[in-house]
Amino acid sequence: MKLLLYKTSKKLVMLFALLFLTAMLYAQQKGISGRVIDSATNTPVNGATVILIPANRATLTDEIGRFTFKDISNTTTITITAVGYEKRVFNIADFKDGQTVSLSEHQTQLADVVVRADAGNPYKAISETDIRMRGISNSEEVLRIVPGLFIGQHQGGGKAEQIFLRGFDADHGTDISLHVDGIPVSMVSHAHGQGYADSHFIIPETIESTEFKKGPYDAKKGDLVTSGFVDFHTADAISGNTIKLEGGQFNTFRALAMINLLYDGAKAKGQSWYAASEFRYSDSYFDNPQHFKRFNFFTKYKDKLSEHNTLTLSASTLYTTWFASGQIPDQAIDQHVVGFYGALDPREGGVTSRTNVIAQLLTTLPNNSIIKNQVYYTRYKFDLHTNFTFFLVDTVNGDEIRQKEARNLYGYNGSYIHEGYWGNTKVTTDIGLNVRYDVTDSSELSHTKDRYTLLNRIKLGDINELNAGAYISETFRFNEKFSINAGLRFDQFLYRYNNKFAGDTTLPGVGIYKANNNIVSPKLNFYYQVGDKTELYLSMGKGFHSNDARAVVAVNGLQTLPAAFGTDLGVVFKPAANLLINAAVWYIYLQKEYVYGGDGGTVDFSGRTRRLGFDFSTRYQPIKSLFFDVDLNYAHGRSVDDPIGKNYIPLAPVLSSTGGVTYTHKSGINGSLRYRYLSDRPANENYSLTAQGYFVNDLVLNYAQPKYEIGVTINNVFNVQWKETQFDTITRLQHETNPVDGIAFTPGTKFAAVLHVSYFFK
Repeated sequence: MKLLLYKTSKKLVMLFALLFLTAMLYAQQKGISGRVIDSATNTPVNGATVILIPANRATLTDEIGRFTFKDISNTTTITITAVGYEKRVFNIADFKDGQTVSLSEHQTQLADVVVRADAGNPYKAISETDIRMRGISNSEEVLRIVPGLFIGQHQGGGKAEQIFLRGFDADHGTDISLHVDGIPVSMVSHAHGQGYADSHFIIPETIESTEFKKGPYDAKKGDLVTSGFVDFHTADAISGNTIKLEGGQFNTFRALAMINLLYDGAKAKGQSWYAASEFRYSDSYFDNPQHFKRFNFFTKYKDKLSEHNTLTLSASTLYTTWFASGQIPDQAIDQHVVGFYGALDPREGGVTSRTNVIAQLLTTLPNNSIIKNQVYYTRYKFDLHTNFTFFLVDTVNGDEIRQKEARNLYGYNGSYIHEGYWGNTKVTTDIGLNVRYDVTDSSELSHTKDRYTLLNRIKLGDINELNAGAYISETFRFNEKFSINAGLRFDQFLYRYNNKFAGDTTLPGVGIYKANNNIVSPKLNFYYQVGDKTELYLSMGKGFHSNDARAVVAVNGLQTLPAAFGTDLGVVFKPAANLLINAAVWYIYLQKEYVYGGDGGTVDFSGRTRRLGFDFSTRYQPIKSLFFDVDLNYAHGRSVDDPIGKNYIPLAPVLSSTGGVTYTHKSGINGSLRYRYLSDRPANENYSLTAQGYFVNDLVLNYAQPKYEIGVTINNVFNVQWKETQFDTITRLQHETNPVDGIAFTPGTKFAAVLHVSYFFK
């Protein structure tokens, strides 16, 4: 192991030395530069569009708000625009090189969206407008902000949601990567399942922006990125203080506070510090009260240490506990054993906690480069009690299982970004290193009774998993119309499992088991500007997801980094100032893999799959106060190695759509009516069982003034009865003689209204 680490480290050092030397050869070019900041918080505006008129040359501001032009000949004015901000126009003769421009927030308008082939992300415009127009009012909406992404809850409000995207039933995160401020949400080799992504430690009101991409096309992203990734960014500073109280049906209550902790003059020095905290309680809509409790605390401090160095520190903690109604087999409803919202095992539920600490130093160099060094640490505990099969195996005590772990997660993210020119070609180099080290203590799967009475062990052991990844991404912008991004990523995995249970059926005995694996992932993206209204893009790339360490060591690393090969062909089209369209056809091929079943402690084989489909999104703002959005997504997925008729991918979404209308009036009245539609889909390989689709509407109404806001949120406005999650499960109820293979489901929410009152102050 030491020899392997030494050889891997030596190769990485040599690779980075070569890449850094190459990047430093770019000569700094003369031209005009500037910086764009938010006038209320004094923080940089990332991704603002800066256009030289009449040449129509454009660029985007970087992470620290900077922009640079090599050539400003034939320029009369500079226009700076960003979604959610007032546009600024300057005479070129009056604009000083290095000038700082302050943008003031104003009502979001589609007219502010500029379609540019150099944006590097075809979803940039949609993500910016959506988060500002729709906002995020609860932890579930954190994920629903991504077009085509559906979630489902099937074990109470404290468990991570099940995620569906692009024909993938990603379980709780197997085929999608989630991060917040650079720290991974997704937990590998987790007690419940690979990639387990519990985002409930995020306080929704702290999120300032969201970046997402579908498909495996970004070199910065490694493990779990097959269907895509989502990055949430919390605000570096807040413009004012907020106190918010919510209350509603089913004994639901929430209290939130967001407070600035520095005096007003601190922002002029480049300092900001705020804290946010929330407490939530709910019995939920089930017959069996959940007694759900969640406490969250978050704080973030930012300080400009010098002209070239900025330090950011943040910390957060979560504690939540709940009871769950669990899944209900259809036969239990048909036999009137339990109601639609009832519970067969009221002892299900769990306790989970997570504490995060992040430190980042951002350094700017005279050659127009940015260096970021970030370290993070997470302490995580998880204890879940479930019963999926009831009395199938143990006809006396029942089949309750306990999944439990305690984890330390250590990580580092480093990157070097440089913008320069080769002749008239603008070249952006992004070189990075990502390291995460997961250490779990006594990861457990046990058969229990009444939560804590141990009947028999299934799994018990300690997991050490190291993932080190290095990447280089080069973007060449040849002219105002055409740019290419080429990336290459290398990931190395080292696994160590200390098996503490002699009865483990997947391993020969107690002791330490080791394995390693690595993978190279190339990426290639083309962007072409057709006039000032249309962008065409073609993306190709290889991604992958790792498997649970317990599955990897059981087969000594064989085929445990299944690759995903994908391609997207799409268009971003803005035919009018108030209409935006994004459409793509896509294809993803996933290699065979070994899968660890967290509920049974087994290692199963899964064959190759193919998925193809299309995504369509449109945003329309006919008048300033009215905003429409529609997302339509289709996926056709099949197993490659199974015969026709038996090659369906269980629970893979086929046709889905979300959308709504949002109204905002200058008087302060605002609101939105939204819908979610998911079609029927196969629940098993031969489609003999169907997971039923649903159509659900939600309503938000608010009255906002500078000092306060009053509003109501209503989920499931028309009170339809629907199944949020469904599984093909073999179960046996206590009175049944023979097991039944059928659908087990968790019901979706009833009509649920929650009132809120917010108070804003300086």
